[in-house]
Amino acid sequence: MSAMEMERPSYMTEDLQIFKDAVGRFLEKEAVPHGERWNKEGQIDRSFWNKAGEHGLLCTMIPEEYGGPGGNFAHQAVVTDEATRKGVQGWGESVHSCIVAPYVLHYGTEEQKRRWLPKLVSGEYVGAIAMTEPGTGSDLQSVRTSAKLDGNEYVINGSKTFITNGQQANFIIVVAKTDPEKGARGTSLMVVETDEAEGFRRGRNLEKIGLKAQDTSEMFFDEVRIPTTNLLGDEEGRGFFQLMEQLPQERLIIAVQAVAAMEAAVEETVNYTKERKAFGKPIINFQNTAFKLAECKTETRVARVFVNKCSELLLKGKLDVETAAMAKWWTTQKQNEVIDECLQLFGGYGYMMEYPIARFFTDARVQKIYGGTNEIMKELISRNL
Repeated sequence: MSAMEMERPSYMTEDLQIFKDAVGRFLEKEAVPHGERWNKEGQIDRSFWNKAGEHGLLCTMIPEEYGGPGGNFAHQAVVTDEATRKGVQGWGESVHSCIVAPYVLHYGTEEQKRRWLPKLVSGEYVGAIAMTEPGTGSDLQSVRTSAKLDGNEYVINGSKTFITNGQQANFIIVVAKTDPEKGARGTSLMVVETDEAEGFRRGRNLEKIGLKAQDTSEMFFDEVRIPTTNLLGDEEGRGFFQLMEQLPQERLIIAVQAVAAMEAAVEETVNYTKERKAFGKPIINFQNTAFKLAECKTETRVARVFVNKCSELLLKGKLDVETAAMAKWWTTQKQNEVIDECLQLFGGYGYMMEYPIARFFTDARVQKIYGGTNEIMKELISRNL
């Protein structure tokens, strides 16, 4: 029995458990053997996206009428959970499936949905969302990238940074100002299909302290022309509100990642401390080790229960912005704290990248930053005090 095993959440049906097992087997075969190489190369194989699409791992929440598997957030959570546990955290699938595709599903015209979603489901398109700009961070109202109407085209100019899937994405939702005078109401979401976009350029594949296999890049748009049909939806100025409406789901998937990483780290540490001996006995037999692991297990269990509850609320359409913010900041904070305690129990070996605990440690740090920093999460919560 696993040290972290607990009762299944109410939404974990038998079919969903079968899907979870299938996802785990796929990742063990197609991803885990390549992990070290992907970390060194700074990105996963492009062909892996196509394989994942063939096996139904991409865009699990997209309805069958648009080529998707017809699942819900529980299916997405399963993919994210398994990828995190298997150490495939560098795969930007959650951005592709949980952010990019839902924007098209919820806000795209019928023609856009039928044109783009099947390609995202299959992996023919790899999705990215270009929000952050140098100097803007979480202040999305201050984006300077512009999209000016010129006849039957928009002309996009600007730069973006820290873009997940940036080296491989060929379907990019760009946050741009269509009317700078209107502030938030002048922001729109524009779709750039890079295979056809002159003036689009990728910058560096940025070197990070963690998530080494994830291609995180700069992007430059220099007089990039797209047809007016690539405005997401049929009305300008809706971009900021579209972004805000989807944030609870986006932040919850980060919490799912956090809890899965905590559980995997505690499991890894329990196994290590049972095998590692000091002064003639396994170090788990020392009271300090046992007590530290008891604390880590308890905090991880509490985080899991909270995230499961939030997932149930989301599936019922009842997850609010405040609760999602709580889930995001608290689980990612605990993720960093718990994994730090686990690494300490590995001693010097915990500092070596050949041990999974070191990768869990370095990968964890960014969780408190993207999706809205944890300081922003607390600001959102404090508004209702």
